[in-house]
Amino acid sequence: MNFYFEAAKTLDSLDSKKGSIKGILATLPEKDRKRTAALVIETLKYKAPLTYIINEAKLLKEEKKKITSTNLALVLVHDMLLARGIQAGDGPIKQAVLRHKARLNGELQKLKIKRGYTSNDQLADNGDERAAQIPRYVRVNTSMWSTDDAIKAYISKGFSLTGPTTPKGFSRDEHIHDLLLFSAQAAFQDDHYSTVIDATAAPGNKTTHLSALMGNEGKLYAFERDKKRFKTLQMMTTKAGCKNVEALNLDFLTTDPLDSKFAQVSHILLDPSCSGSGIVNRLDHLLTTEEENETEQGDRLQKLASFQLLMIRHAMKFPRVQRIVYSTCSIHAAENEHVVRAALQTEEARSGSFELDSRENVLPQWQRRGMPKEMDDPTQAASVIRCSPGEDATNGFFVSCFVRNSSSSGTIKRKLDVVAADEHKKKKRKKQRVAAA
Repeated sequence: MNFYFEAAKTLDSLDSKKGSIKGILATLPEKDRKRTAALVIETLKYKAPLTYIINEAKLLKEEKKKITSTNLALVLVHDMLLARGIQAGDGPIKQAVLRHKARLNGELQKLKIKRGYTSNDQLADNGDERAAQIPRYVRVNTSMWSTDDAIKAYISKGFSLTGPTTPKGFSRDEHIHDLLLFSAQAAFQDDHYSTVIDATAAPGNKTTHLSALMGNEGKLYAFERDKKRFKTLQMMTTKAGCKNVEALNLDFLTTDPLDSKFAQVSHILLDPSCSGSGIVNRLDHLLTTEEENETEQGDRLQKLASFQLLMIRHAMKFPRVQRIVYSTCSIHAAENEHVVRAALQTEEARSGSFELDSRENVLPQWQRRGMPKEMDDPTQAASVIRCSPGEDATNGFFVSCFVRNSSSSGTIKRKLDVVAADEHKKKKRKKQRVAAA
């Protein structure tokens, strides 16, 4: 609960005009600064609607002995209604807020209806709209390299000299030639140093390819639950010289997304078990098998689809993951478009702000896309890929890519800080026990 007291105290300082937001946040203890700053900023964005909700629910009036200030109520109610819940152990203050949870949530819903909003994000104060029109300016350090070399380097990383109007576009300033202009949404992180998960890795072909794409840098966790297949995975990655791979003989679904080991995971590849109906170059045709009737096939596909959806939902729980690729070697919409559209409707997708990536980022030149009639929104079919045996010189495949909307980054950052703080406390308690012994 001390974390919330610190955040409330910071809001008190801002209310008293003791300094700017950046200035006051800079004075916070470094250990908790990021976590506290994220909560303070997110609470400020929602201050007006949260204040209205608290007043309408009469929270401060009925719990004045426990909740001693408006700002303490603001940070607690923010986390309860708009984040992942109050991140503190049970105590009288937390219980005081939880007693009013239904009423507070009811006032939140009524406020959204009153304003005609469909999401909590619409309640946020996102500042002056003109700020989004200002590009990100990058000054080239000409003591280290030339501006022409910098431009070539950015082009090699996928950017293009098309102007700062798209996330991957940029231009050279016409007045100051050592200044480059990028979109306000441009991201400069190098994926080579990402932390990646291959959730179903054996025999290892995808894993070794991922390792190569990462330049054998960063960290790549390769999951395989079957012991025999796990040994094959180890052999393949060793043979391919993969130095950034850590093979894990574990079921991906049993992992804790909040485990500090996976706190930096930014990309996940999901290629779960499927019907294999798109594979035509195996020798399976030589085997005599009983043909399934429509009911039997439907039941089998439904079981597979349920498992596939479970995998996607679990992947979306990793707090810092930005991109999730879901693929199958199936031609059935039940395992492809239907699973994707179901995933987009889950609580994990909504709370994590996941959506399908646009066509321009998913093999844009590939002509065969998803089936519009199988998607809730037919326009989303362009965001996914299909490969058809006999027509595309491949087996049958399906590929989709979920991306996290950048507007949810504040909540994600604080969630990770909670995990880090818990790990720090555990280590501290362990040291105290050792010292006491």
